[in-house]
Amino acid sequence: MIFSEIYGSYFKAVSAILAKATDGRLNERELTRTVLANAFGESLVTIPAKLTDGSWPLLNADFTTPLRHRPHTPLTLLEKQWLKALLLDPRVRLFGPSEEGLEDVEPLFTPDQFVYFDRYTDGDDYADPRYIAHFRTILQAMREQRKLRIRYRGHRGVRHSYICIPYRLEYSPKDDKFRLITAGGRRPLTINLSRIDSVGLLEPWDEDEYSPPREHEETLVMELYDSRNALERAMLHFSDLEKETEKLDEKRYRITLKYRQSDETELLIRILSFGPVLKVLEPQSMVARLCERLAKQTALFAD
Repeated sequence: MIFSEIYGSYFKAVSAILAKATDGRLNERELTRTVLANAFGESLVTIPAKLTDGSWPLLNADFTTPLRHRPHTPLTLLEKQWLKALLLDPRVRLFGPSEEGLEDVEPLFTPDQFVYFDRYTDGDDYADPRYIAHFRTILQAMREQRKLRIRYRGHRGVRHSYICIPYRLEYSPKDDKFRLITAGGRRPLTINLSRIDSVGLLEPWDEDEYSPPREHEETLVMELYDSRNALERAMLHFSDLEKETEKLDEKRYRITLKYRQSDETELLIRILSFGPVLKVLEPQSMVARLCERLAKQTALFAD
């Protein structure tokens, strides 16, 4: 583990409670509210009781604290090295994060130590000054709730000019590309940032102009056979999605995922990478798409 357990939810909850106690803002109701806001629901059974019965001698009976200062959890050297390593990632640097306090820290690892074998090689050029400028202009528009005028090339090379409201930036690990999802305008669009020729800030948008794309959430049910560490790989591979995992027997697991319909193609590619150890049960539309994809691949090899 890179980060210490002091950054876990229980320590965070107790730290927030003690911070309010040092400020003189803690009472029984606020204690309960702080636990619910910073920890799990079942923590209400443990944390308040431990703090008020003296098991954890951090609170007095009148909800004051013997502590003289608010709790503070400084970063360890290892944690600083990990953060410095993240800041070397060109995708992270697009967001312009501050390196304050990490100037003299050696990174834990560097980007050139990683070899990617499961993604396309024509990813975005994150070092291109024009690309960086476009990315940050879009970020600025999203933060300031402003419209954008975007000139870009379509997938057939046709040039377009489009006034839009930026809705979301999303990253595709398989394609190694960023995409802009728009709201309002003539119609919602998905634009690859690498296809953008120019982007300019316009006036703030009005509420009646904002119409985010409707995103239908789908449920995917799969059965996994835990061979060659497949379960651990699946948990890592689908870590960005809401999921439930049920153990069926010693080797079989049922995995239920929630995903956006717009992400179906990328999810399909992820599933195929597991081969025969992962079987899709529902929905039938995904089963049909998998069968279609496998039939095309079989035909290519047959030729």
